[in-house]
Amino acid sequence: MMDFIDLKQQQKLIRDKVDKRISKVLDHGQYIQGPEVKELENELSLFSKSKFVLCCSSGTDALVLGLIALGLRPNEGVIVPSFTFASTPEAVCMLGGTPFFSDVKLDTYNICEESIIKSINKAKKLGINLKGIITVGLFGQPSDMDKIIEVANSNKLWVFDDAAQSFGAKYKDKISGNLCEISATSFFPAKPLGCYGDGGALFTNNESFYKIAYSSHLHGMGNNKYEYDRIGMNGRIDTIQAAILLEKLKIFKSELFKREEIAKYYIKRFLKLNTNINLPKLTNNTNSSWAQFTIQLPLNCNREKFQSLMRQKNIPTAIYYPIPIHSQSPYQNFPISPDNLKNTIELSNRVISLPMHPYLSQKNVDYISITADEIIRSLI
Repeated sequence: MMDFIDLKQQQKLIRDKVDKRISKVLDHGQYIQGPEVKELENELSLFSKSKFVLCCSSGTDALVLGLIALGLRPNEGVIVPSFTFASTPEAVCMLGGTPFFSDVKLDTYNICEESIIKSINKAKKLGINLKGIITVGLFGQPSDMDKIIEVANSNKLWVFDDAAQSFGAKYKDKISGNLCEISATSFFPAKPLGCYGDGGALFTNNESFYKIAYSSHLHGMGNNKYEYDRIGMNGRIDTIQAAILLEKLKIFKSELFKREEIAKYYIKRFLKLNTNINLPKLTNNTNSSWAQFTIQLPLNCNREKFQSLMRQKNIPTAIYYPIPIHSQSPYQNFPISPDNLKNTIELSNRVISLPMHPYLSQKNVDYISITADEIIRSLI
């Protein structure tokens, strides 16, 4: 079976350097809050052009820490997409907030500003005290931040960017991670920049946000070790993961370039084959980290059958996400946009992701695209 995400090829390139980094941590013995953590934060700050970076234990914890910094209180509302991973609304719920689900765009998969406006108007009628909007750069492309920030500013809402999949992508020459007042990312191993365990980071140019998040990720610690300013959590990244990320960050730019070249080749091949699918679409002045290469199958194509036939040809696929968050039992009682999230429901039934990683060969892309085209034609 072909690899869906090939981490082994990357590891071969940097294994010796990673081993040296890990050995250095073993030698100095500072497994928590070791010097590599601050070194990584400094390097991420240089990369993202974000003034303050806080590395933490996961992308989910980065979202929670960001919401703590923003001052979210119980019963306050936050607009989120339903077409996303659970951690986006989950972080809101962890602090007692109310996720308000809005729809996404069919072409970019990202939250729709028109649906946001509808949600804001509905929230006013329901008496929900909205405080902010969480955008998600799904599959690697940032949301249309200028339009969303304009809507947010006119309604006195903050914007928090969940860049778990889009970190490293650009929106109008700004790096994802520095597109609004506060952003979070994930270093889960399958992400474009991933460690060999769990990890995440919070990015902001606001010193007050940073100080609150920093204290909160150390149990609410104050000026002294056993002095607490607030109720916090254990949100620290371990030093070994930071050490690994320092080496992976060195090749991150080149890997992003390779991902973009592979995505372009995928699109070129499918267009040449005239395959009956909807291909990923980038908006103007935006590129993608290509965390996933996600297509939309025709409405009359059986996705499960397509996936099974691809598997028989040794091609793995994945479905992100087959069930909208708002329709699942823990989230069913939370409010949704008046448009009833029609695009979210359609995409959940149509999307499928093909293999994508920096070391995917053109030969394999040829095989994947030709095979996918033949199977789709046989099913419709």
